[in-house]
Amino acid sequence: MCATIVERMGMEMADTGNNDDEQQWIAAMLERLSHSQFRAKFDLTDKDRAYARTKGKATIDRHAREMLRDRIGAAEPKNDGRQTPWRGHPVFTAQHATATCCRGCIEKWHHLPKGRELTEAEVNRLADLVMAWIERDLINHPVR
Repeated sequence: MCATIVERMGMEMADTGNNDDEQQWIAAMLERLSHSQFRAKFDLTDKDRAYARTKGKATIDRHAREMLRDRIGAAEPKNDGRQTPWRGHPVFTAQHATATCCRGCIEKWHHLPKGRELTEAEVNRLADLVMAWIERDLINHPVR
């Protein structure tokens, strides 16, 4: 991803400490998800794109980590399978697109078993995937 494109769109680049293996996993996961008719249909709304661009990458990244930790991190999250809204925040849409919306989808797509709390490293990895999806959507839909 070209840093200048992302910077022009109001999403500052930050050194997240991701290594090559992490970037390869993200790329492979996004490719795999793109073959799911259900997952591939998601796009951010214009309102969500504007919100993401206004808030910036650091804030949206913090939201992603907090939402994932709070909504799906527990061994048995409250209302599991129905805890992630379909709209209202870029992270919610990205969660559905990346199969990080509930523990069932996480188990199916990411092979992280239900019934145990997610580790901080697992939450961070899933949040990195969510952020990569959001960044890709913003690049694919430039400001008009």
